[in-house]
Amino acid sequence: MSDEPLSEQTVVPFAAPDRAPQVQLSKPPRVLAVANQKGGVGKTTTAINLGTALAAIGEEVLIIDLDPQGNASTGLGIDRRNRQHSTYDVLIGEATLRDSIVPTAVPRLHLAPSTLDLSGLELEIGQARDRAFRLRNALAPLSTVAAGQPKFTYVLVDCPPSLNLLTINAMAAANAILVPLQCEFFALEGLSQLLKTVEQVRAQLNPDLTIHGIVLTMYDARNNLSGQVVADVREFMGRKVYETIIPRNVRVSEAPSYGKPVLVYDLKCSGSEAYLRLATEIIQREKELLAS
Repeated sequence: MSDEPLSEQTVVPFAAPDRAPQVQLSKPPRVLAVANQKGGVGKTTTAINLGTALAAIGEEVLIIDLDPQGNASTGLGIDRRNRQHSTYDVLIGEATLRDSIVPTAVPRLHLAPSTLDLSGLELEIGQARDRAFRLRNALAPLSTVAAGQPKFTYVLVDCPPSLNLLTINAMAAANAILVPLQCEFFALEGLSQLLKTVEQVRAQLNPDLTIHGIVLTMYDARNNLSGQVVADVREFMGRKVYETIIPRNVRVSEAPSYGKPVLVYDLKCSGSEAYLRLATEIIQREKELLAS
């Protein structure tokens, strides 16, 4: 120690180290894959509007668009020019999932958009050993939340209308599957094929995968066939079918062309009210699953 008096010593000011952003570990979000290999059953419409309804009741929601057509992205008003990183970049390992996430006009609702590049994904990673787990691996870091980042409670994965590698990735990553089912003549035929695929994924890739529920869509009360389909599906699947039924509604069909969920486009229409009821029912079913 110097013999100089303390008052004469050179004082070196203390320099605080650069602060790293605070990182918090959180409970992993619940991941629901919105899947049905049939097209035109309301998968994207359900993903967009259920996500909006969950956000409206206080959940922090991420929609992952895994359909090369990108309808969920367009339906939420995300212009193609603003998709700097897409789910394609995430699945081939060129971007993290958080890199791809963009906010939407709906508070607490975010989106990982897609592009047409996704249609060639199977050719690019089809021989990779982890090809079925790319989405699961990409989702894992969401449990680590830095300051200012959203802490997601629900992730909805909008799957393409086929049972390809993209859908398998969604099922391998999901806690459960939500199945939109159109009230039409061949509804049960398509459902049985999907259930077989779920069993195969459960046996080989994701033993914890369950069917969260089946939501009947495009119900027309004036059509006797719609009522018969509802009765048949409830008899076949029992409590797996949600009580909420999504009606055929013009406002639901119009909303995507304005880049808006129907709850933003027309909150008071029957379609918006149905999706709010569905969100409440899903939250209640989640509580029952946790309690069991």
